[in-house]
Amino acid sequence: MAKVQNPTTTTLGYALFATRWLQAPLYFGLVAAQGVYVYKFFKELWTLILMCLGGHATETYVMLAVLKLVDVVMIANLLIMVIVGGYETFVSRIGLQGHRDQPEWLSHVNSNVLKVKLATAIVGISSVHLLQMFVDVHHTSRHALLWGTVIHMAFIASAAILAYMSGPMVAHTDRGHADRAPVPPAQAGDHGSRQQTEPESERPPAAVIPPRSDPDADTEARIRAAGFPARKVLEDFDQQHPRGFDREALARLGKADFVDARRNVVFVGPPGTGKTHLAVALGVRACQAGHRVLFATAAEWAARLSDARAAGRLDAELTALDDHPLLIVDEVGYTPFDAATAGLFFRLVAHRYERASLILTSDRPLGRWDEVFGPSAPAMTDRLAHHAEIVRLDGDSYRTRRATSAWAD
Repeated sequence: MAKVQNPTTTTLGYALFATRWLQAPLYFGLVAAQGVYVYKFFKELWTLILMCLGGHATETYVMLAVLKLVDVVMIANLLIMVIVGGYETFVSRIGLQGHRDQPEWLSHVNSNVLKVKLATAIVGISSVHLLQMFVDVHHTSRHALLWGTVIHMAFIASAAILAYMSGPMVAHTDRGHADRAPVPPAQAGDHGSRQQTEPESERPPAAVIPPRSDPDADTEARIRAAGFPARKVLEDFDQQHPRGFDREALARLGKADFVDARRNVVFVGPPGTGKTHLAVALGVRACQAGHRVLFATAAEWAARLSDARAAGRLDAELTALDDHPLLIVDEVGYTPFDAATAGLFFRLVAHRYERASLILTSDRPLGRWDEVFGPSAPAMTDRLAHHAEIVRLDGDSYRTRRATSAWAD
């Protein structure tokens, strides 16, 4: 049964959540500080040029001046990471998906990644300061050198500890666990709708992945266990068919890095524009990258989750799905759901939020998902889109075009 929220508690929660905008002026203040460092950089550069032209610049002076310029640039880089990454993580998403100048690190920014990058940037700045001390060692006391070295080593140690605690080691452990865990047996609703349209021999069997030493065999086992309706590859997708299509985003997604980054992908477009083809093709790429994947239509996922809830094991089912870093939900929007089923989809999205990836295909944009999921839609799409690549496809149905062409011939 869906949990009824207290209206007062909900209003208070939204009000508290809206206070994140109080941080926006702080980031604009850091933009002003960025301007100060730009002024400081060119002032130091002009002084260096004048000293060199006047013949008063020694080799040590030039080295120290250059290190000072490097120091200013590194601090400016630190400011950029805090401004852009902090605003994206704590205030509001910056919609740069697909932009050719989008920084690589911004595509998977979160509080943990931001902290690690800031720590490494501080280590770099500390290294430059320490190098300045050693270059100008004749004018630096032994006491300053000693403490400068100790502080720098402390920065290195703290950055290493922070990096260890923020995910890479844990993600590696989880990945190994997922590779060793058996695939849960298919539920009764897993392939219900496809049983009506596909012969028994054409449906991919749900198999337990056996331990193999052959990487190709392991990949094939993962692809078979994923339950794809057919095998599709990105190379076979007709990129000239959709009128509107972000090819750079598709090339980026084809690396399957979004699965490691625990990001989502949403394909939006009219029927027949290739959404399912792309979703399956990315699922195959994820299998080739060593990830477990499960594919089903939205109606099939609804049946699976409903069966789990009826059996009193919904929480256990959601936990079991954690063994699959990528789930694919096809055909969202073709069938509206009642409030109870919509609540199950919200549980699925909320459970996997920042924990694992989802690929969804839909014939309507996220802003119209209330037509499918009702009141659950805003909270669900907020979590879904927070770390997501939304790819829009526009054009006529590929199937209709081929049928019309065949009839004309």
